[in-house]
Amino acid sequence: MTRTTVRLLVTLATLMMTPAAFSAAQNPAKVFGWVEEGILLPEKVSVKIKLDTGALTSSMDAKDLEHFEKDGEKWVRFNVEVKDSDTGKMVSIPFERRVERSVKVRGAGGAERRPVVKLKMCIGDQVYNEEFSLKNRGKMLYPVLIGRRTLEHLGAVDVSRTFTTEPKCDGSE
Repeated sequence: MTRTTVRLLVTLATLMMTPAAFSAAQNPAKVFGWVEEGILLPEKVSVKIKLDTGALTSSMDAKDLEHFEKDGEKWVRFNVEVKDSDTGKMVSIPFERRVERSVKVRGAGGAERRPVVKLKMCIGDQVYNEEFSLKNRGKMLYPVLIGRRTLEHLGAVDVSRTFTTEPKCDGSE
């Protein structure tokens, strides 16, 4: 095949692409490992996150979950336990968020309803404002699981890799 023929075939293939496919070809998606570091904002809490293709909604290990009402709306107060990078000790960081909705979660132990809140999280160099279901899940190695609704905004997951990128977002988010 001549160079001219190859160029012609490449041009034709490009012209036949859908706009979405063309955009993806021009801007390949980022590839993340199955475990990454993220920062919860605006609290600036660093957490290990597991990218979980088996879950639809992202979830977070929430300790001391307390429901309350604020300005006529449903809210929750909870703590996120993380390891302090300086001391190596577990610390508990308080959060308050408005409840967006509740979700029914099915598992081996049956079904239950969980509150869902919006949280901003820095992963790589992007801030994502995503929904997380909350549940005290005991002592978890990964306090945050990122589900498919969030993964579709992130990119691909390479299960053979971990910690491929450091969170580097503007602190003013």
